[in-house]
Amino acid sequence: MKSELIVDVRPQEISIALLEDDRLQEFNREKLEPTFAVGNIYYGRVRKVMPALNAAFVDVGHEKDAFLHYLDLGSDFLTLKKFTTDLVSNRQRKPQNIKWQKETEVGKDGQIADVLSVGDMILVQVSKEPINTKGPRLTAEISLAGRNIVLIPFADKVMVSSKIKREAERSRLKQLVQSIKPKGFGVIVRTVAEDKRVAELDNELRLLVKRWEDSLLKLQQKTDVALVTEELGRTIGIIRDIFNPSFESIAVNDREIYDEIKQYVELIAPEKADIVRYYNDDQPIFDHFQVTRQMKTGLGRTVGFKNGGYLIMERTEALYSIDVNSGSKKLFEDQEQNAFGFNMLAADEIVHQLRLRDIGGIIIIDFIDMDSKENQQALYDHVRQLMANDRAKHNVLPLSKFGLMQITRQRVRPAVDIDINEVCPTCHGKGKIQSSLLFTDTLEEEIQHYFSHFGKSMRLHLHPFVEAFAARGYLRSLKFNWWRRYSLKVVADQSLGMLQFAFYDKDGKQLTLKTDEQSEKPDQA
Repeated sequence: MKSELIVDVRPQEISIALLEDDRLQEFNREKLEPTFAVGNIYYGRVRKVMPALNAAFVDVGHEKDAFLHYLDLGSDFLTLKKFTTDLVSNRQRKPQNIKWQKETEVGKDGQIADVLSVGDMILVQVSKEPINTKGPRLTAEISLAGRNIVLIPFADKVMVSSKIKREAERSRLKQLVQSIKPKGFGVIVRTVAEDKRVAELDNELRLLVKRWEDSLLKLQQKTDVALVTEELGRTIGIIRDIFNPSFESIAVNDREIYDEIKQYVELIAPEKADIVRYYNDDQPIFDHFQVTRQMKTGLGRTVGFKNGGYLIMERTEALYSIDVNSGSKKLFEDQEQNAFGFNMLAADEIVHQLRLRDIGGIIIIDFIDMDSKENQQALYDHVRQLMANDRAKHNVLPLSKFGLMQITRQRVRPAVDIDINEVCPTCHGKGKIQSSLLFTDTLEEEIQHYFSHFGKSMRLHLHPFVEAFAARGYLRSLKFNWWRRYSLKVVADQSLGMLQFAFYDKDGKQLTLKTDEQSEKPDQA
């Protein structure tokens, strides 16, 4: 299987698409602004202690207080709390020189009020991003994730992923890590560490320990609520979690992000460093790799699949519902076999959609009714087999007597929500637009306007149909005339609406004028 990672960097956000055999499998969009991402470590203040919930609300700088449950404190919470207090009160001493000893472990049946009080300053880590109206969810079991191992301060034990089945390999990894890890640290050996050499694991362990020590140095300088350690960017995080030898390409359209990814790949897989490449063609990177097309056909409310079937996907506050429809076509004359055939095809697309949209929480699927118990069991087994490759924790229940299947899937980030409908850039949804015959005249005026402000070497992005119209006639075309008069390149951009346009400079930065009321940014389409 061929895997490719496409990274589209824009002024306000970074979009990351994972392709497997040229099919879009995962899509992530990250805003370039302060975020409360999973893995971030904060120095927070306890705002409320709620005995009824056995939880506390902690101020970490988010508009909503973060939620910390007693069971998320971890058995070594008292050790972490005492060490943090001593560290902050001894700002002149290096963290390595501050003595600490193992405190009494926190039991699973205790009460939050016994270990936390309002006003306490504690070290916490985001375990779930803010979703809808809820603030972040926290854990006090601090961990630093690498590609092969996860470092856990104060745990002082070694655990091996249960997905590594060979007992000899599990024993080898446990003994190996036990011999190289520093005292006072716990380590979880991840599945990808199977058959890895000691030198590779030792190098990564040293990097994670160094990262923890740097975090402690930053913590010593904090006097109030603050971010201590920021998790790796989502781009690096995705590469860390999914990178495998089948990766053939990582394409990035921003030089700074390209350098960052290149350095990381050289660190984790030096032999694969040459697969990272900088993309600087005129055509938008998502258009070049057919990502935009797949997003517009696969992320709407209605999603088609083979043989004319389609899904209706609806999100509510409590759950995600998926309705399976067979359409007007038939696979078999027999109604039972026809329903079974369409349900099996729908299951493939549903599992693909769960991963693509990163849907979490409760998912209810209304399959086409089947009477046969054998067919119901076969469909259930098929869905479980497809879900086995999903990295998110999940649980699949058999079909109910009403023909409904329930899936619960881990949700740590908001689901991908992309509006694929294009709002008319002229009427803004009112229903009336200017004549398309006048559009090129208006566009000519805009080109002159931008040319007078920014000069030559601009790029004009147009909808592919409009770009094709502008190129008609070659030497007598509008496209050639604009290039001759203004040194203007015209580029087809699938993310734009029919009568939308956008100007960019030679470095790919979008150009805007405050007096310009007719053009809109591509991401507003």
